Amino acid sequence: MLVMKFYEVWVSSLSFHGKEPLTYSSEAAVSVGTIVTVPLQNKLVPGIIKSEVNKPKFATKSLSFIAQPAKTTPQQIKLMQWLSDYYPAPLGQITSLFIPTNIDTKSRISGKTDKPAKTSTLKPQTLPPLTKDQTNALNQIESKPGKSVILHGDTGTGKTRVYIELAKKCLEKNKSALILTPEIGLTPQLVETFSKSFPGQTEVTHSNLSPAKKRDTWLSIANREKPVIIIGPRSALFMPINNLGLIVVDEFHDSAYKQESAPHYQTTRVAAQLSKLCNARLILGSATPNVADYYTFEQKSLPIIRMTSLAISNTNDEKDINIIPIMGRENFTRSAWLSNALLDKIQTALNDGNQSLVFLNRRGSARVVMCQVCGWQALCPKCDIPLTYHGDIHKLRCHTCGYKSAAPSSCPECKAADIIFKSTGTKAICEELTRIFPRAKVVRFDSDNLKNERLDQNYQDIVDGNVDILVGTQMLTKGLDLPKLAVVGVVTADTALFFPDYTAEEITYQQLNQVVGRVGRGHAAGSVIIQTYYPENPALEAIVDKNYSLFYQQQISERERFLFPPFSYVLKLVCGRKSYAAAEKACRNLHTFISTLPLSAELIGPSPSFKQKQNNIHYWQLVVKSKEREALTSIIKQLPAQVSYDIDPTNLL
Repeated sequence: MLVMKFYEVWVSSLSFHGKEPLTYSSEAAVSVGTIVTVPLQNKLVPGIIKSEVNKPKFATKSLSFIAQPAKTTPQQIKLMQWLSDYYPAPLGQITSLFIPTNIDTKSRISGKTDKPAKTSTLKPQTLPPLTKDQTNALNQIESKPGKSVILHGDTGTGKTRVYIELAKKCLEKNKSALILTPEIGLTPQLVETFSKSFPGQTEVTHSNLSPAKKRDTWLSIANREKPVIIIGPRSALFMPINNLGLIVVDEFHDSAYKQESAPHYQTTRVAAQLSKLCNARLILGSATPNVADYYTFEQKSLPIIRMTSLAISNTNDEKDINIIPIMGRENFTRSAWLSNALLDKIQTALNDGNQSLVFLNRRGSARVVMCQVCGWQALCPKCDIPLTYHGDIHKLRCHTCGYKSAAPSSCPECKAADIIFKSTGTKAICEELTRIFPRAKVVRFDSDNLKNERLDQNYQDIVDGNVDILVGTQMLTKGLDLPKLAVVGVVTADTALFFPDYTAEEITYQQLNQVVGRVGRGHAAGSVIIQTYYPENPALEAIVDKNYSLFYQQQISERERFLFPPFSYVLKLVCGRKSYAAAEKACRNLHTFISTLPLSAELIGPSPSFKQKQNNIHYWQLVVKSKEREALTSIIKQLPAQVSYDIDPTNLL
């Protein structure tokens, strides 16, 4: 007689908002972690077997097996359970992190595979000898088995070289390694470096891969018996890696490691939990560690390893940093946006066959379009925020909701033709540099790039020196090692400082430190020109003096005084409604509701959100702080409908 079995299944579907697994039946026995297909709301969706259970009192539907058998690892099952507790969210969203949505479609991969990568014909490269700093770092890491480590290495000190040595030791122990990077644009550099050191032993995963390629990569990793090195952004954390022995989070301070949609996870915290479950070593590398993480490591007496010596040390290891006050207009006689000093340095670099990088964390051609006669300003009709002018397409665009319109030739209010375009963006800087240096190849890199214009698609051209001047936003500041780069120019150093948030100074420090670190890495003599409205800014002083400790002590003192992380946990709650009054009322009602809960928490607000209106929806927000994380997760589980939340937000804007 056939005995029916019953299983709890984690369903992978964004439309499933339940907080508990669903129960299905099967005529065949199924092991925990197996990926199956289950019926959900008249659709077949993938799911993961959580556990076998007794026959329930209600009727159940049958599960089916996917065409190509696949399983998650036992550690992934435990990580899913931890995620649902630490970052409360619908299980459908959590489970979708762990398996491809097209897992049941036909794959080019069949059976067990250790298929070599395209680079398998390469011979392992001979790496330069380890520097004293690198050797010391490796010795300290090896002397602290089982402990998470912050590798605080200045830009150019060779943190990647340390990662390679750790990965080598990992593979020798028949264990796999996971190398995370904050930006997809940085993957080509890492892939090239690791592929040369470990031919045929690397896998790459990121969202720019086709759905079929992502699925096949997932299956390749899941079915791989030999150790492998996986390289990718935060989503790579959820790959089915067998026998994981090393996790590296490079540039771990970067805000891109925060998942902005549910389950709102912070990569470093998930990586820490995964390292515990796998008994793997965790390395957090950065030249500018987050203040909160640094403090936590200090309090727990966890290793913080310092690296200060350049990996390539020669006569070109110095860089001169010049601060140019923007208010001194005598410094800007040749361009309204680019100082004479910066233009002179760029010209010298061109003469010497070197590259320059111009950084501005604003896209477009102009951020303010207004009438000089009546004061009319071009605002998004859906969001009430300034539209950005894009000169290459002669259109206005809202970077919040995507609204577009033609650029006006006259004022729609007073009909005057005196329209001005102020507050420049990256496109305008490109046009200005092309005007001043007509023979130079100027290329822009920001999130407005088309696919063939993206940084990852043009990385080799840049390294080979086929681009003379790079212009871009923060994606150009992270981890790139450009041998021919000799000049870095910062158009406006104070962009992030204008935001009313407790992380504004930290973000400014990190961005500027990273962009300054693109030069003076031992390849060529480096020059940095920083244009600023506030030359006396403490963050600038810390960068010029290479004094992280000074900046850290000032920041940690302020956060302790006002009870911000790491001295509390933070939850941001947002109410969005069709009218301003309705949003305010909903947020005040939410404040009243939370105030009645028996929890130890401090409420800030309610108040209008930094972006008060987006896509015709008005927003109010409420911030909750508590020294007990359980208080915040308890609030999340009791939230009424139409309230969005972000736990451990990177900012409160």
